[in-house]
Amino acid sequence: MSLAPLSGTQFVLEGYGYTASIASIGASVRSLQYHGRNLIVPFDANQVRPFFRGAILAPWPNRVVGGRYTFGGVEQQLSITEPSRGHALHGLVSWLNFALVRQASDRLALEATVEAQPGYPHRVTLEVEFALDAGGLRTVVTAVNTGGNDAPFGVAPHPYLVAGEGRVNDWTLEIPARRILTVTPDRLIPLHLRDVGAGGLAAFDFRAPRTIGDTFIDHAFTGLDRDEEGKSTVRLTTNAGSGVELSWGGECPWVQVHTADQLEPSTDRIGLAVEPMTCPPDAFNSGVNVNVLEPADSARASWTIRAID
Repeated sequence: MSLAPLSGTQFVLEGYGYTASIASIGASVRSLQYHGRNLIVPFDANQVRPFFRGAILAPWPNRVVGGRYTFGGVEQQLSITEPSRGHALHGLVSWLNFALVRQASDRLALEATVEAQPGYPHRVTLEVEFALDAGGLRTVVTAVNTGGNDAPFGVAPHPYLVAGEGRVNDWTLEIPARRILTVTPDRLIPLHLRDVGAGGLAAFDFRAPRTIGDTFIDHAFTGLDRDEEGKSTVRLTTNAGSGVELSWGGECPWVQVHTADQLEPSTDRIGLAVEPMTCPPDAFNSGVNVNVLEPADSARASWTIRAID
């Protein structure tokens, strides 16, 4: 009997010069290429997915500080999944095995349900649809409260973008954000919302494209500029001008950017995590931008990764 790959059932989408490999565990984008060029840091099918690469983060993105929050007057305690900092990290769906709903050569829909459990006594069903077209790989997440009580909800993706040859230090970054959420240096606990141009924060101002260099980033940005279609776009390019961009709509007023600093040289700063978020870090405590889904209510968010050729 052959065993399924560790990352789950594999699906391949092709079209318009793009090839996307999707793994069913976490509805993860395992690899994405444009004419053979990596647009994200890939991982092997028979590999335990490292560092949340390409996963869907829900029913909350980022961190719940200490795993504790109060909702509807009831205090909840989530499992601590980031032991080094003592937080509940990146939600509950990233290790769920999503089931196939529909499939074609250039599109795919997967579904999974977060069942009620300690710390999150709610049932939420997610459908994740992937589609390729000339504009790149578009992901649409639709969440429906299939339980009997109100449920707090947030979502984000977790791709590590790759501009081309080299590492994060070599690439040029553009983030159309006017504000940054400062955090404690040790546990990344949210502190204050500040202007990126304020004293001591100029290093985080990437409104004009510039080289990242050795800047460390693991912060949430907001105050996003949007185009005439209401989209914000983070762009990552090489000196030659090729690269990758990630765009999203107004349902995600936040974006987490992380330079993927690791102690292991082989994985240190090999991609830039860009995570459009419907709510900020520790939103279950702050209440900022949290979707409260009543029974049968739904929420939707989408984003697109596109090659810059």
